[in-house]
Amino acid sequence: MEILKQEISSKCSTRRCISSGETCYKSDMIRFVADPNNEILPDIAEKLPGRGIWIKANKNALTKAISKKLFLKATNSKVLVKNDLPSLVEDILLKKVISLISLSRKSGNAIFGYEKVKSSLINGTARILIQARDGSINQKGKLRPPKGTNTYIDCLTSNELGEAFGRNYVVHVSLTSGGLSKRVVHEASRLNKLRGFDDIKQELST
Repeated sequence: MEILKQEISSKCSTRRCISSGETCYKSDMIRFVADPNNEILPDIAEKLPGRGIWIKANKNALTKAISKKLFLKATNSKVLVKNDLPSLVEDILLKKVISLISLSRKSGNAIFGYEKVKSSLINGTARILIQARDGSINQKGKLRPPKGTNTYIDCLTSNELGEAFGRNYVVHVSLTSGGLSKRVVHEASRLNKLRGFDDIKQELST
């Protein structure tokens, strides 16, 4: 995520992924800690006390860390790692993304509906286009994301997007500029990678 690295990398450090051995930006990783009962828990907000264990926001990397008992090696102690940890991380990230989109809606910076989103893209007020992954390909293809990098998100289903707007389903959403939109991109990128999709990207024809 180049735009995110340009905006955030100068403010954050890097960490080594215990699964791949790579050194990555913290913004592209998930932090884990051992709780008082020595159970490994995801620390999405990176605020829990304790020594942090870092893994790339990637399902394969997380699955490998569990199967190869890399959390045990990283802590050098007996820790409890539940097999559903990847699902737990995904669920927390999903709720975070939905919550941020909902907050954007409440602050007037998120709109939904094909015609409203289309207008925001035409008049230049939209910074990010979000479309449900299970929406109609033909209809989605009629809307083009704003120019730039990381202006398109498609890692949520229509039901998941609908939760942010109190609807059963939503397919098209646009976000205007602001601090929340950057946070949506950040968290959606991690969710995107964890779900095994491509990076959040701009999808403009050349």
